[in-house]
Amino acid sequence: MTTNSRQSKFTNIPPNERLPQWIKPSIGKASQIEKVQRLIKGYNLHTICEEGRCPNRGECYASGTATFLLGGSICTRSCSFCQVNKGQSPHPLDEHEPERIAKAVQILNLRYVVITSVARDDLPDHGASLFPKTIAAIRQVIPDIAIEVLTPDFWGGYKNNKEAVNAQQARLKTVLDAKPICFNHNLETVKRLQSEVRRGATYQRSLDLLKTARNLAPDIPTKSGLMLGLGEHSEEIIKTLRDLRSVDCQQITLGQYLRPSLAHIPVQHYWRPQDFDKFAEIAKNFGFKKVTSGPLVRSSYHASNT
Repeated sequence: MTTNSRQSKFTNIPPNERLPQWIKPSIGKASQIEKVQRLIKGYNLHTICEEGRCPNRGECYASGTATFLLGGSICTRSCSFCQVNKGQSPHPLDEHEPERIAKAVQILNLRYVVITSVARDDLPDHGASLFPKTIAAIRQVIPDIAIEVLTPDFWGGYKNNKEAVNAQQARLKTVLDAKPICFNHNLETVKRLQSEVRRGATYQRSLDLLKTARNLAPDIPTKSGLMLGLGEHSEEIIKTLRDLRSVDCQQITLGQYLRPSLAHIPVQHYWRPQDFDKFAEIAKNFGFKKVTSGPLVRSSYHASNT
């Protein structure tokens, strides 16, 4: 069984504020959007751009960037903010998915590719091997393409013990050994709101993953992202930025959370564009090497801008 815009405890909760006028999705060329959507459907592929209803997908398609979703379209986690379908029985892995993604990348003449995945807690390696297989397939047709990865935590339902930590690190190493240009893992929200927003993940576990990535592959930059508007306070955002820098995270994205449907967690507050500018300045002062901050910013927005 899968779920999407299902009934949930959030269904009858109205928004706290009206959608402000500064929330205006960017517009790309209609022809390019149609081309990408037609190709994705024809090759039976998934992108987080479409599955997550990203407001910037038109602009990104037009600029030669896309984010492919590995492991199918059903996630084994039930995060309260995410539009991707949820279910405990995802479809079997498609062994030819990497080659089809590579072909789509070639046809679209993409210059920068982000690959992410649904959480596959049902698999022995939690889907870690999907990343190097796809990276290898893409590089076989376009050797010099830039590939960024955005991964789940590769943890699942294990207890917090040494065996679980070692298993997670082995999965992470599998991804890093494929030499992506950037390793991204999103913290999503402040510590206080983690259990409500990120089901199955924890704040410290995500920080530890980013720290381990730096230790295992110091030549690969790490990146994380925060959604604002879930009820966090300014002080909590600043504390989260500090925590990310404490594990030497080099890049950060900050964007406004937008409720995908009435079944998802409501928006508590719309931060103003000048607030995003303020947090960007703070992040830069903390030492982040790349900061992308704005109401419609998402994890892969302007990812190719270095």
